[in-house]
Amino acid sequence: MLDPNLLRNDLPALAERLQQTRGFTLDVEGLQTLEEERKQLQVRTQELQNLRNTRSKEIGKVKAQGGDVQALLAEVAGFGEELKANEQALQEKRDAIERIALGIPNLPADDVPAGKDEDDNVEEHRWGTPRTFDFAVRDHVELGARNGWLDGDTAARLSGARFTVLRGQLARLHRALAQFMLDLHVAEHGYEETNVPVIVNADAMQGTGQLPKFEEDLFSTMVGDARRYLVPTAEVPLTNMVREQIVEAEALPLRMTAHSMCFRAEAGSHGRDVRGMIRQHQFEKVELVAVAAPSESGAEHAHMLRAAEVVLERLGLPYRRMLLCSGDMGFSARKTWDLEVWLPSQDRYREISSVSNCGDFQARRMQARWRNPQTGRPEPVHTLNGSGVAVGRALVAVMENYQQADGSIEVPEALRPYMGGLDRIA
Repeated sequence: MLDPNLLRNDLPALAERLQQTRGFTLDVEGLQTLEEERKQLQVRTQELQNLRNTRSKEIGKVKAQGGDVQALLAEVAGFGEELKANEQALQEKRDAIERIALGIPNLPADDVPAGKDEDDNVEEHRWGTPRTFDFAVRDHVELGARNGWLDGDTAARLSGARFTVLRGQLARLHRALAQFMLDLHVAEHGYEETNVPVIVNADAMQGTGQLPKFEEDLFSTMVGDARRYLVPTAEVPLTNMVREQIVEAEALPLRMTAHSMCFRAEAGSHGRDVRGMIRQHQFEKVELVAVAAPSESGAEHAHMLRAAEVVLERLGLPYRRMLLCSGDMGFSARKTWDLEVWLPSQDRYREISSVSNCGDFQARRMQARWRNPQTGRPEPVHTLNGSGVAVGRALVAVMENYQQADGSIEVPEALRPYMGGLDRIA
């Protein structure tokens, strides 16, 4: 969440900035009313607490002197009910303010371009040249179905729409991609391989910004009275590993990577990408997460971006890098780059990775801090996350970019060690 001082000290200016950059309307009048009521309740509650403490000391003195304390006890009992009611009302006001604060998106960094949607994103870089084919290009669904490798019909019988069964050499290629990405991030970019739960509690989801705003896009499960959520990305458990922790300065930056299942309800997708593996309810990603000191987070963001780019370059997949505008960034992000890979069947670039710097936004929700050696005090860390990259979409890109006229698929050189030296699947 945002620094509470922004909500208390300059609310109109904050509301204007949120409207201009995020298209987010903040109820200034309602929030100001809540804040004024909170202040009044807090002042009266403190007065009553001080009065209770003073009278308690007086009761002790009178008792020690053998005096009659009945009048004092009656007085304490009289304002005790008011104190209890005030404390409850104060907590209700605090909870109401927190609910509003939890629904406010992060503020963009100063170097993020202004804009409303993806049309205002800025292309910064392209790598690779899309291949020219001398035969009719097939999409990944047709390529997979020809060999019985990609089976959406069986998956639909098992689970419903937006699920896929992979078989044989295609399933092996999918596994090879994940292994290749993990090895690359660990060996060359300094990330620690981590295996995390894919079912987490509500606190973890709230910590990274999925709750309360995006609950409709989450899968959840109830066991007894406990509700838990299936993670939409390993960002959630990885980032929450520092929740309610104080990290020493010498341990930063923390870099973690994990290969995990991811689950998204795709609420509001309105039938987009229903064919194949582009937009699934269940998919796999290799996630990158970093925790950094504020002064290091910009450099850490660039480091993470480069780690994701190297994946695509080693696979020989043409891509472009997009700097997202203020209106197209995710809820928790302060600055985001998207990497978009070339898909021949669609004759365009499609997102395969988002790399975001969240600043201290998630850290404030999680109470994740570092001990600043200059001040000696705990202060919020900065958190970053990125796809390094989405495994299913990488599989789609490899299938389409490396397809052959006979329907076989050439295996990129970087993946051949993970495929037992195989150079083609057919």
